[in-house]
Amino acid sequence: MSGNARRQRKRSGQATRETSAGGIVYRLHEGEPHFLLIRDSYRNWGFPKGHLENEEQPAAAALREVQEETGLADVTLDGEIDTIDWFFRFRGKLVHKVCHFFLMRTETERTTPQRAEGITACKWAPFDEATRLVSYANARDVLQRAHAMVQGVDLTRDPAAGP
Repeated sequence: MSGNARRQRKRSGQATRETSAGGIVYRLHEGEPHFLLIRDSYRNWGFPKGHLENEEQPAAAALREVQEETGLADVTLDGEIDTIDWFFRFRGKLVHKVCHFFLMRTETERTTPQRAEGITACKWAPFDEATRLVSYANARDVLQRAHAMVQGVDLTRDPAAGP
């Protein structure tokens, strides 16, 4: 086991684990996918997500959070994108956050940010602009995977294997 792996294992053993789920929502605008971003109270752009409630499954939580945080009622789940994790400190305690992301689509353009939860804006953006706006690298990675899924790219195929 490498030193980094040992530190990661030790670090995760001391952290409180939180599980959440969210959605990368897209709609087609003149044939081009536009992705829905939300801005939090710290002025960071990202994607709607939140904690799982009780025995809620990640896909159900992701749909609920997207609907609550953006006001979109008509959203269809297209599939799971990825699960990411990160560590942060909150009120002096180490937290290990795990977030399941799902690809979703809608035909609705109008959104309503959930201001009571600190969502200050919602914005539709084409892929390149969304990539520039997203504040965190791990969220940009999820966006790239979502974009590939929308484009019909098989992310499970090994490109080294050839056609």
